[in-house]
Amino acid sequence: MPRPSTPDQFTRRQAAQNAAFLAALRRTGNAREAARALGYNRSTFTKRRAAHPAFAAKWDAALAFASAALNLPSRLREGSGEGSAPNTAALNKTPTTTRTANGRLQLRRPPANRLDHAAEQAFLTALSATANIRLSAAAAGFSHSAFYARRKASPAFAREMRLALEAGYEQVESALLAGSLPGAHDHDEWRHNDPPPIPPMTANQALQLLHLHAKTVHLQEEPPHIKRRRGESSEAHSYRLSAMYEARQARDREAFDLAEAARNERGEPTLTNPYPIPNPIRLPALDQVTGWSKADPTKVPYDSSVALFGGWRLKDWKGA
Repeated sequence: MPRPSTPDQFTRRQAAQNAAFLAALRRTGNAREAARALGYNRSTFTKRRAAHPAFAAKWDAALAFASAALNLPSRLREGSGEGSAPNTAALNKTPTTTRTANGRLQLRRPPANRLDHAAEQAFLTALSATANIRLSAAAAGFSHSAFYARRKASPAFAREMRLALEAGYEQVESALLAGSLPGAHDHDEWRHNDPPPIPPMTANQALQLLHLHAKTVHLQEEPPHIKRRRGESSEAHSYRLSAMYEARQARDREAFDLAEAARNERGEPTLTNPYPIPNPIRLPALDQVTGWSKADPTKVPYDSSVALFGGWRLKDWKGA
């Protein structure tokens, strides 16, 4: 009887099952059919997906890969005539507001070979699971250059694309870290084979080999993106590091602005509004309220010169 898996790792048998399931899922894009092809129930893998974030990330990536592979024969490329779609495809698009040449606004359905809101959302969803722009574009049914052009033209889409890429990066990073654990069984096939013999070498060759890897193994190397490049002057190196720092600062400011906007929508204190005013109570118009007075509208007033709710008498005011 196989031992149960912990929330952090699978057994070798379960890891092999997961690998076969993900391979079938990449071919079909259907979790039920992939599990049925292996002779298992879909709930076996859905429970593992709920308990293991790394397996869930691989699941989402497999779905995006399957969507791209299945969509490839009829993929539409913006600005090209490849893969002509039926006329009904354009009719199913959501109308968007477009400004005509004379300056008027009108609702217009986008052409079949143009990006629309649904294609953008499909691309961002796949990108948040895979961090792969080409694969996500293929899953949405367009070329990657179309989304690069949309990012350049729309600052809002550029922001969402960057956020989706960051989410996908975290997904892939968590899956990679989970796969690097000792109990992941993703790279331990070689342990079950007899190791090959060490090729013959002299003492000088062995010492030279150890010398080549001594810095990598025992010393701390400078990060590659900070290291000075070959042929780069000190001024260019300093300018590049300053530009990288400014880019990081701009991203931090944008993340802070997004958090401030979310707090402002929830009515929480923000940097610009530390003491938010609660929503004022708005009273309805008195002419719209009925049943609040018991006065007889047909009754003649006793003294028309006296205010209804007290105050100055008109004759006293005239005599003053």
